[in-house]
Amino acid sequence: MIYTCTYLSPLGDILLAADEIGLTGLWFEGQKYFANTLPDERVSQETPILKEAKRWLDIYFSGKKPEFTPPLHPTGSEFRQQIWQILLQIPYGQTITYGEIARRLEEKQNTSHMSAQAVGGAVGHNEVSIIIPCHRVVGTNGSLTGYAGGIDKKIALLQMEHTDMSHFFVPKKGTAL
Repeated sequence: MIYTCTYLSPLGDILLAADEIGLTGLWFEGQKYFANTLPDERVSQETPILKEAKRWLDIYFSGKKPEFTPPLHPTGSEFRQQIWQILLQIPYGQTITYGEIARRLEEKQNTSHMSAQAVGGAVGHNEVSIIIPCHRVVGTNGSLTGYAGGIDKKIALLQMEHTDMSHFFVPKKGTAL
């Protein structure tokens, strides 16, 4: 069974979802791919896992680094799971490029090429945003692209983590990278 509840964040309402194992979803209301993996059958009930996720978010949105990770149980292909594991290793307040994630995956899989675009697709379909920190992934040229919650939220999250934003740029709508 999937359980859901809403978290009221400073950046807007967040829908949380969990099963008996861990958090299965964390979406900003109205974001791209909003709740697209949620089954029709679900119960609006705050479980211990959802309470733990809310506690994590309370700490995070207070401007501090949470010293724990709530139980996670995102669903996705083996490829996506590997990408999400790399995302979990990005330190608080730091960023990584799609290309660097591709290089780490090449190393892990002992292959000679990994598409940064394929990595971008997996990052973009991260169902547990913020906690699995896809907002910390940037373009090779320093562009703040590719956040399902919106670039404004990505910037706000990075600023909340006191990330040095001086070398980033935000492309205008319709600008090719």
